[in-house]
Amino acid sequence: MKEIYVDRFEEIFEIMCESFPADERRKKEEQRGLFALPEYRVFACEQKGKIIGFIAIWEFDDFVYVEHFALTESCRGLGLGSKMLKETAKLFEKPLCLEVEPPTTDIARRRIRFYERNGMYFNDYEYVQPPLSEGQNSLPLKIMTSGKKISKDKFEKIKNTLYKYVYKVI
Repeated sequence: MKEIYVDRFEEIFEIMCESFPADERRKKEEQRGLFALPEYRVFACEQKGKIIGFIAIWEFDDFVYVEHFALTESCRGLGLGSKMLKETAKLFEKPLCLEVEPPTTDIARRRIRFYERNGMYFNDYEYVQPPLSEGQNSLPLKIMTSGKKISKDKFEKIKNTLYKYVYKVI
């Protein structure tokens, strides 16, 4: 896994579009613009020079937010996702957090179990992801964190940081 830059954006955005519905990703030019921000970074896994998976993060003082994490469909279920998540945790040496859909569908429950197997904890606080781009919908999600479940106070701090810097709603 290595850090990639805006010159590889098209490959990343293609995987993002395959992996996430429109309300879970920004419009193309807004997504490309994130590469100019110092707290936003993207790491990718390659095979024969082609990106097969990526993890996009926002690094804050006391945690790292995993905004997007995806593998091409043909590379899922091979252990690469676990490897990428572990490498990310090791690289930053601070807690990771990410958003997941509530466990109301089979796929959401499988995704939560994947993250739990990889050291993440489900925090059952009410949370809504604001729209990523104009004209998109907000989404009821949950926060997962590495290391342990978090207190309500810590959850509020994470939520407020995300709302301020990632979603720009406060």
